[in-house]
Amino acid sequence: MRLFRDLLRDYRFFWGFWILVMMLVFASLSFLSPYDPTIWGEVPRDRRPSAEYWLGTDSNGQDIFWIATFAVRNSLTIALIAGLVSRVIAVTVGMIAGYLGGKSDRVLMFVSDSLLVIPLFLMIVMLALLIRDSMNVVSLGLLLAIFGWAWDARLIRSQILSLREREFTKTAVLSGAGTLRLVMNEYMPYSTPLIFSTLINNMAWAIGLEITLAILGLLDVTIPTLGTMLYWAINYQAVLLGRWWWVLTPIVLSILLFVALYWLSVSISEYLDPRRRIQRVGAA
Repeated sequence: MRLFRDLLRDYRFFWGFWILVMMLVFASLSFLSPYDPTIWGEVPRDRRPSAEYWLGTDSNGQDIFWIATFAVRNSLTIALIAGLVSRVIAVTVGMIAGYLGGKSDRVLMFVSDSLLVIPLFLMIVMLALLIRDSMNVVSLGLLLAIFGWAWDARLIRSQILSLREREFTKTAVLSGAGTLRLVMNEYMPYSTPLIFSTLINNMAWAIGLEITLAILGLLDVTIPTLGTMLYWAINYQAVLLGRWWWVLTPIVLSILLFVALYWLSVSISEYLDPRRRIQRVGAA
């Protein structure tokens, strides 16, 4: 709780946190939707925002407000799956490579470096084309997770290499602590803020890629996400036809998500720097 209170003193964390909370509340409204997001023509088409349709309707005959709730929920689900699964891989690889060293370190870092040097976007596009027919929220999240851990594993490895040389590590080893106990009890508290910061970065990266892949038509466009909302708006030439509310809704929601995640990431990253943390806490 003290960590959370210290972070809330930074306006970026404060506003980023509450914007994200509002987005989560907005996404949760999808469970109360009177419409099925997979059915078209349930409402009149191309209606402007009004008291009956708060954000208007689209050319598919769907209420944009309710479709947007599903879109935010699905995009956040994809980001969360990608972020959490890739964190498990990154933490496991980073801690094994950093603590054991030697051959394990060389092999794991070779795999990590290989993922860093290959053109990830092209790889993801090719795989998305291959599994396009079976692509859903879970499979897309897992696909992004496979390619989203390499850099963060290096960061965690670097931290473990530093912690391994600290005096408390030698004390724990001499007291008979096993590897798992040492990692969980001694290293994990130091690594948790870094893991959380990289999780937020990875979620923003996943949302950006989801939007890109959807606009390119590489996802199942019948599943509402922020990207597929933009795909249909572009496909129906909403901007040229003056249906600004259709394009504006996913753009504004995407910007809010990116800003919230960026502010949270920057605030937590600065908090990890001892000098900046002292300045922030002292200034408050």
